[in-house]
Amino acid sequence: MEPSRDISRLIEIMVRLRDPQSGCPWDIEQDFASIKPYTIEEAYEVADAIERNDMGDLCEELGDLLLQVVFHARMAEEAGLFSFGDVVNAVTSKMIRRHPHVFARSDADTPDKVKVQWDEIKRQEKAERAERRARLGGEETFKAGHLGAVPRAFPALMEALKLQEQAAKVGFDWSDAEPILDKIEEEIAEFRTALSRGDKKQISDELGDVIFAMANIGRHVGTDPENALRGTNTKFRRRFAHIEKGLEARGISLNDATLDEMEALWQDAKKTEHP
Repeated sequence: MEPSRDISRLIEIMVRLRDPQSGCPWDIEQDFASIKPYTIEEAYEVADAIERNDMGDLCEELGDLLLQVVFHARMAEEAGLFSFGDVVNAVTSKMIRRHPHVFARSDADTPDKVKVQWDEIKRQEKAERAERRARLGGEETFKAGHLGAVPRAFPALMEALKLQEQAAKVGFDWSDAEPILDKIEEEIAEFRTALSRGDKKQISDELGDVIFAMANIGRHVGTDPENALRGTNTKFRRRFAHIEKGLEARGISLNDATLDEMEALWQDAKKTEHP
């Protein structure tokens, strides 16, 4: 089988991989649950390629993410649920429906009006979806209410941000960033108390409150907390690599180095970044 620029070839490859008689043993034994972590991982690798502005990697990672879509669709088709064509039909229908200002008549002629229109169409879609799920007996109770628009499947930090944004739409929000700083200090004090008591459940709860408040102030100052944390992660990688190189130059392994030696190199790395 030869590679191709046509999506049908990718679908053919997946059919072959999943063939019970002649397919790949690993691919054959997979199901939706076992593939889910890979789907999430591929989405993050797409984001990483974008952050690094590596267009070669981006092309490859988008292909890997597309493969996940084809994989899930093939398993669904085998179970008689839906096919890849149904997935395409669903998303094209959605895009046409959500862009009446492009594909039909609409007075949404500015970005702000388009956003209002988009939100209203999504609201109608979610209401219809909730009604359909309720008829099928599959509507979870946590989907109800104003915050039901925020999927629980999001990573926790993203979910926190989306919950805050959704609450802010109805006025449940801080007026500015300054009071949030007081809230953060309050949550840190409660975290200290939990630590002193040694209550693991309370420690976990209070730590979550601190992180939630930190995400909130990021939103208020126009800094996405996910991107901010990713930047810090990159900085940590860079500084730790400096520690490794410094120790290697002295003939010292990481396992044999003292904390003081590592801390000195860490501070040296900071000086290199900010002379």
